[in-house]
Amino acid sequence: MNKRLIKLLKKNKKTVIGLLSGTSVDSIDAVLVQIAGSGLETRIKVTDFTELPIPKDVRQAIFRNSDKKTARVDEISGLNTIIGALFSDAVLKILRRNKLNPASVDLIGSHGQTIHHLPAKTDYVGYRMKSTLQIGDPSIIANLTGITTVGDFRIADCAVDGDGAPLVPYLDHVMFTHKSKNRALLNIGGIANITVLKKNARKQDVFAFDTGPGNMLIDGTMYHLFKMKYDKNSFAGKRGILAPELFNFLLTDPVYQAQPPKSTGREHYGMEFQKRLLGKFRKVNKFDFIRTVTEFTAFSIWYNYNNFIENEVKVDELIVSGGGAHNPLLMKLLKNYFKGVKVSKLEMNGITAKNKEAVLFAVLANECIAGNPANMNRVTGSTKDVILGKICQ
Repeated sequence: MNKRLIKLLKKNKKTVIGLLSGTSVDSIDAVLVQIAGSGLETRIKVTDFTELPIPKDVRQAIFRNSDKKTARVDEISGLNTIIGALFSDAVLKILRRNKLNPASVDLIGSHGQTIHHLPAKTDYVGYRMKSTLQIGDPSIIANLTGITTVGDFRIADCAVDGDGAPLVPYLDHVMFTHKSKNRALLNIGGIANITVLKKNARKQDVFAFDTGPGNMLIDGTMYHLFKMKYDKNSFAGKRGILAPELFNFLLTDPVYQAQPPKSTGREHYGMEFQKRLLGKFRKVNKFDFIRTVTEFTAFSIWYNYNNFIENEVKVDELIVSGGGAHNPLLMKLLKNYFKGVKVSKLEMNGITAKNKEAVLFAVLANECIAGNPANMNRVTGSTKDVILGKICQ
């Protein structure tokens, strides 16, 4: 082990950058944080947050290579390098904004870009396994920025029979467990996932899972119908009414109804699913289409709470983060479904609905360096605790 890494291991307070590109693939999120301690002693101060737009051609290439019907191994290999370079650009951008040089940052935590996620055991060439693939190799980021980088956080959990997702419950447990309130932390990215924190929860008490679509169906159909990346300020959804035939069809989807632990992604709710919907219900008014997939997104979240959570933990607060927290119609629908529960947008300890997932990867990088297991057995179904991430110098 070299002197630089030993010095990093001994530091109690670190300057860390967290990086994320989610399932919507619209931008790279970069957050600059100060982290003291680790585990339940973790203390965070958020210094800055910025976004770096992902070029349209790169975005389309990621979507194409996330679909097994159109993916190409040569393009995936190229994207692995390109995305690593783009993540590095996001680091350099936040350094410039804060007049910092790379030597003043101790660590980067990078999620990379998921292009395929197979949480269910699959038979292939005589083996039965779970798998996941995030590209944008952390060694590229480390060498282009000069900062030690931790990445590829999901695969260690898959190795011990876990789903590799969701990861955010670790941050939820460390930062948001309350002494007297039962809380649920709902993150609405491309996929929606929920973490349940009963008051004074221990790590083994925490459970979480993907509930189904988050922004993915809304964003995908907005692009097809309006050529817009997302439904900004509920522009389309507010103008539509519920289309019963479309809504009833969505209710038959088996994934949101499945028993947890579970996770899902673009493999189910991506382009193929969206095109099938658009083709089958092409006569539905386009504003009504967006209104209906937004309703289904809210309903699927509530369905999972009603069927898999409420009997064990009746929550007092539902705290929402991710891009979906900025969709006024979606937030209104959640409040309608979660009667008697306080529904609010996340803003605690400098962590907001917008920066939360990027903060997560800064924290996971710190946990990796500290040697702390950060997977949650009850969340992913893993058989043992493992340290998440690979350290690239």
